[in-house]
Amino acid sequence: MPLLLDERALAQLRTWVLSSSPKRLIWVIVGIGLAVAPIVGALLSFLTPIWGTAVLIAVTVGVLVLCDIRWGLYVLLSIIFLLPFASLPFKIGFTPTFLDLAYAGLYVVWGMRLITRRQNDLVLTWVGVPVLAFIILAVFSFVFGLKHAHPTPNNLRTFAEVLMGLALFFFAVNNVRREALLRQVTAAIVLLAAAESAVGILFYVLPTAWTVRLLNPLGRLQYPVGYGALRYIADDPNRPMRAIGTNVDPNILGALLIIAIGITAAQVFVRRPVLPRWMVVGGLGLMGLCLFLTYSRGSMIGVVVALGVIALLKYRRLLLILLLLTPLLLLLPQTQAYISHFVQGIYIQDRSTLMRMGEYQDTLRLILRYPWFGVGFVGTPDIDLYVGVASVYLKLAAQMGIVGLVAFLGAMGAFLLHMAWTWRKLPADSPLSPFVLGYGAAVIGSLVAAVLDHTLLTYPHAVALFWLVVGVGVAATCVPASPTAPRS
Repeated sequence: MPLLLDERALAQLRTWVLSSSPKRLIWVIVGIGLAVAPIVGALLSFLTPIWGTAVLIAVTVGVLVLCDIRWGLYVLLSIIFLLPFASLPFKIGFTPTFLDLAYAGLYVVWGMRLITRRQNDLVLTWVGVPVLAFIILAVFSFVFGLKHAHPTPNNLRTFAEVLMGLALFFFAVNNVRREALLRQVTAAIVLLAAAESAVGILFYVLPTAWTVRLLNPLGRLQYPVGYGALRYIADDPNRPMRAIGTNVDPNILGALLIIAIGITAAQVFVRRPVLPRWMVVGGLGLMGLCLFLTYSRGSMIGVVVALGVIALLKYRRLLLILLLLTPLLLLLPQTQAYISHFVQGIYIQDRSTLMRMGEYQDTLRLILRYPWFGVGFVGTPDIDLYVGVASVYLKLAAQMGIVGLVAFLGAMGAFLLHMAWTWRKLPADSPLSPFVLGYGAAVIGSLVAAVLDHTLLTYPHAVALFWLVVGVGVAATCVPASPTAPRS
């Protein structure tokens, strides 16, 4: 007969384990060591030391995620910034990505909290209504598009990842309910974005042979390897290299940095930033330099807009800094390649811009042929049409039709109206103002850059970060400020 532990027995066991008695603590440590030692030995015996250590780290992280939902959120953010394209080196019908595993842990823990009544309510918010409508329309468009195309396992997995990314809005609204957790999530974003920026800068300044040697081990996790993994302006090795970090593509890295820079910049001048001020300023400097090295024109425009919103609404000193940096950007010899690249884009003189103009024309033809609900997420019904355009709005209209585009714009409009209304109601010295301002500016910058980029709709980890930030922004407007906290 199996041994059943009732709640009283579990409470007594918990009390005994957590007792402050030194002797009991020693016995607990010894017991854990005796239980874990054979497992560790077996792993290191049957696997290589690297893979054995990786399995141990994965198990430890998994236990932490199951114990506390915050760890699931930190793991998800770590994967988004540092290993967004990593997959397991084996298949189970399909190849699970690290992002899939993070989603599984996060939603399982949240579901268990709801089932066991540790969380008694499920918050929707009025902003969540158009977000939910957009998700429903996305599912409808996917199913509607199956009449002319058959999905591959990769199509199904990618769409499922996109849906789970969209659902992070509701996860954030329902779980980031305390100021302490809001600060911790923001600090994690700053630290992880700074770490990815440092990696991007390191890979850029090292000799290319060294960079390739450092990137090649990621091939075990399904990353591209060799010199083909590096990116250059116009794909020409004779022109400047573009920073990619571990995000494979410079435009993807730029899209993540728009969000991170907007959130971080709002913390620079507050009295109580989420991290020591030198870390915030240093992290922002790393992000800015890495963004510059991506040569991503759309991302740079998005960051300028985000910083402009922050400067105009709250921190005028930031506007002065931007004005002082502009002449340096225009006049320094080291920036002339970037300026030339930017000007060529404005005058539609480089190959990538010309290709985009062709994509815009082809996508408009598709939209005119299938205007209301689009062609779905799998393929197109006509061989002379394709879905591939560097603009979130045109791609949405192509895949989900005008109805889907309006739903997305409605959700974003509801978010911006809610943030603007909250901003007007917040006291000037509220400790929540840098969060409302930072998350709002990050989303505005991303929406502006989305005119010239499709990252926020195409890549599951970018979808996840964007909707998580939208959700945390709404959650920040609902968090009760600590009455004893120093004001910003």
